[in-house]
Amino acid sequence: MTRIRLIPHFCAGLALSLGLVAQVQAKPKREPPPKPLGTRPALVAFANDLAAAEGWDAAQLHRQLAAASNLPKVRQLILPATTQTAKNWNAYRDRFIEPKRIEAGVAFWAEHEAALAKAERQYGVPAEVIMGILGVETFYGRITGGFKVLDALATLAFDFPAAHPRAADRQAFFRSELAEFLRLTREQGLDPTDVRGSYAGALGWPQFMPGSWRKYAVDFDGDGHINLLASPADAIGSIAHYLAEFGWKPGQPTHYGVTLPVDPAERARLLAPDIKPTFSVAELLAAGAEPTGAARNHVGPLAVIELHNGGEPPTVVLGTENFWVVTRYNWSAYYALAVIELGEAVKAALRQPPG
Repeated sequence: MTRIRLIPHFCAGLALSLGLVAQVQAKPKREPPPKPLGTRPALVAFANDLAAAEGWDAAQLHRQLAAASNLPKVRQLILPATTQTAKNWNAYRDRFIEPKRIEAGVAFWAEHEAALAKAERQYGVPAEVIMGILGVETFYGRITGGFKVLDALATLAFDFPAAHPRAADRQAFFRSELAEFLRLTREQGLDPTDVRGSYAGALGWPQFMPGSWRKYAVDFDGDGHINLLASPADAIGSIAHYLAEFGWKPGQPTHYGVTLPVDPAERARLLAPDIKPTFSVAELLAAGAEPTGAARNHVGPLAVIELHNGGEPPTVVLGTENFWVVTRYNWSAYYALAVIELGEAVKAALRQPPG
């Protein structure tokens, strides 16, 4: 997800005056150009192993990786926030379910209606869910990332910040994704030094990691080539295929309403599994919870999910197995509900008569 930097708001005159003073008194500091990773034992061993496994030229791979830039900005962005702020679902929601993104979604849906309908028929994933993911991830292809993916992945593979609480696991993950990226660029005929994406190496309209691209992406426009960087149809089909592979159940809702039990111990027990569907309707009723409406007829496990709203009362939903599937794209209930509600908002706007 993209981090948002808050910029102080000034009136126009004062902002211009401050800008002129800054130009006279001091030039803004420029970050020094990033340095290449250079040759190091871990990089050499990685290159040797990958070249041997794939039949590539090891010396050429050494040179390519050693020349990749070590990006301090990427190392900074991958770290958890130093100051923890209270989670706020309403504030998070407002970042995505907003007029400009809905308007862009309506235009995208109208233009790619055939591909969305085909994906729904073929994979059983509703168009609005696909639309929600595309809207949250990249604003329907408008924001796909400006980092050179080779540099970003190489930085995280060989110079992952030790301050991260899961540094060893995350570095191993990014080393694996670097290998997948190098395989992918060869398969797709892409120049690995030219491909751009997120600071974590996510690619294209759906922001797939390289390993997910190779495993789940599909040629949905039938041109004989999978192109998540420039083909909306391939992005649509690939998202639907991804969700289907993780167990999307056609026709099942993503979530329901619920009232939590009064007893604090029962509330805590129901909330403990978080997004993992765990409880049957009978178990929820026995614990004192009150599923609303159609939830009482639901067959299958449900998750009791609490989304905090700062100092206001939390939002609580019952997540189905399909809600769980959406969180396989990003392991966050806040993300999943934003995807679902954005897709629903775009669908509702699409149906409104003009004028």
